[in-house]
Amino acid sequence: MSLFFKRPPLTGVDGDAVVREARALIERQLDAPSRRLFLRRSLTLGGLSMLTGCSISDDSHVEAALTKVSRFNDEVQGWLFSPTRLAPTYTEAEITRPFPFNAYYGEDEIREVDEATYRLEVSGMVADKRRWTLAELRALPQQDQITRHICVEGWSAIGKWGGVRFADFLRHVGADLSAKYVGFQCADDYHTSIDMPTALHPQTLLALSYDDQPLPPKYGFPMKLRMPTKLGYKNPKHIQAMYVTNTYPGGYWEDQGYNWFGGS
Repeated sequence: MSLFFKRPPLTGVDGDAVVREARALIERQLDAPSRRLFLRRSLTLGGLSMLTGCSISDDSHVEAALTKVSRFNDEVQGWLFSPTRLAPTYTEAEITRPFPFNAYYGEDEIREVDEATYRLEVSGMVADKRRWTLAELRALPQQDQITRHICVEGWSAIGKWGGVRFADFLRHVGADLSAKYVGFQCADDYHTSIDMPTALHPQTLLALSYDDQPLPPKYGFPMKLRMPTKLGYKNPKHIQAMYVTNTYPGGYWEDQGYNWFGGS
């Protein structure tokens, strides 16, 4: 693989058209849930090769090139993300009832977590690695938000979530706030990770309640991460463990080609 700026000049290439195609590729990739779907829709191999500097000869090379595009998109979204810009909030009258169930499995497969034995594990780049009970988490200062959940599949719904502001919790456990990532492991075998600026956003919650009631199993009991600045698949449910790290953690859908940053 050679970097594209080291390639010899190409003749007969419309530079403006290449730029337009590259811009269109980036815009489409920000929305497409699958890199292969993105490729099938309109991407030309020549455009991808020029955009990424990768030699396109087989599926593995295509995958490598698309990975580069996706990582570039993550960086762009990170640059555009504002740690102080708030997502819209709504009134109680605007709550979607019933709020839809969403997961990578059916509603008849919802995971049941025992409240009495539940412990939240905290590890990685944190000073306090003790395990937290639900009672201890509920004893921390709580706040509510009524915000919109946006699903990558094209639907959205408004819900009321309550819990611990994640930034406060990270500071409480002595997390290294200069670290790059926070990762999550869940009781339903789901896993994902987020960037530290999003973790510190004032609307990012460790949600323990829904609509003023303890979080129901179908919405993620005993705890989910609620981020109105992210698409739905970035909001893990049934959280059992979290860790702070500088090593890229990936995620369930992200490892299959979904955009990692996942901003809404």
